[in-house]
Amino acid sequence: MEDIVQLRPEGLYCPAGDFHIDPWRPVARAVITHGHGDHARVGMGEYYTTRAGLPILQWRLQDQVFHPYEYGEAFRLGHAQVSLHPAGHVLGSAQVRIEVNGVTWVISGDYKRQPDPTCASFEVVPCDTFITESTFGLPIYRWPDTALVARDIVQWRDHCAARGQTAILFCYALGKAQRVLAEIMAHTDRPVLLHGAMAAGVDIYRRAGIPMIPTRLISEMPAGSDYAGELVVAPPSAAGSPWLRRFRNAQQGFASGWMHVRGNRRRRNMDRGFVISDHADWPDLMSTISATGASRVIVTHGDTHALVRALKEDGIAAETLTTQFGEDD
Repeated sequence: MEDIVQLRPEGLYCPAGDFHIDPWRPVARAVITHGHGDHARVGMGEYYTTRAGLPILQWRLQDQVFHPYEYGEAFRLGHAQVSLHPAGHVLGSAQVRIEVNGVTWVISGDYKRQPDPTCASFEVVPCDTFITESTFGLPIYRWPDTALVARDIVQWRDHCAARGQTAILFCYALGKAQRVLAEIMAHTDRPVLLHGAMAAGVDIYRRAGIPMIPTRLISEMPAGSDYAGELVVAPPSAAGSPWLRRFRNAQQGFASGWMHVRGNRRRRNMDRGFVISDHADWPDLMSTISATGASRVIVTHGDTHALVRALKEDGIAAETLTTQFGEDD
């Protein structure tokens, strides 16, 4: 029997259902795991996605033909039965379960296992073959408790305030920013200021009923405002840009799993690094793969070789697949 999912020039392809998963070239039918730009692209004939993630795709892709489904709701494409299951990555993110002739494959998309108040928690989906991401597929990556990191962010803001400084926190505009705004609610009720590029994503999460700390846009602040003592959340693209000139005295921080390695903080010229990731760390990659019961694992996206080697040592048939998925935003 041929593989249920194959690599084609357009992306991951299911011949039995005649559809692609997160394709990077235009195709007729695309099943989309989530709304980050490396997984959801314009140019597809039809898009199949989660109902929870639909507003994000509508924002990013504008007027397209969308077919939204609830988590766990089965639908048929050709000879394949398909369903979407929570991935815990960002709002509406999904794993794709495909069953053909009694054989089940699951494509993870991006996923994490840590609790996150802004999206549905990851669901283990038993399968025969599991295609897993491996963004942080090295044993050094082990995430701290995000609640404690959120407390550190608030304490950093307070430290900056005592020095008459602004605390500028860079993070991805979709998923990471909203998670930070939700997590710090346990430690402060002081509003956070937002770069304009963050506004649309934050608004989508609020309309979905996700509780987050109150925010104000920098663009709505009076001219000549003194931002000392404020926490400002901005996209990575704002780092080093003229936009920063309005802050007379500031410290800069970055929220990312990459901050687990000190050298990454130095290379980005950041004063502080906060380890918050929307991807699984090494222990969660290993435990998730084991929990699926898959006898075959295909590893893609990131540091694949260490994970493949570790799985083979555990007696699991594992291999690497090269795809074009990249950074979250």
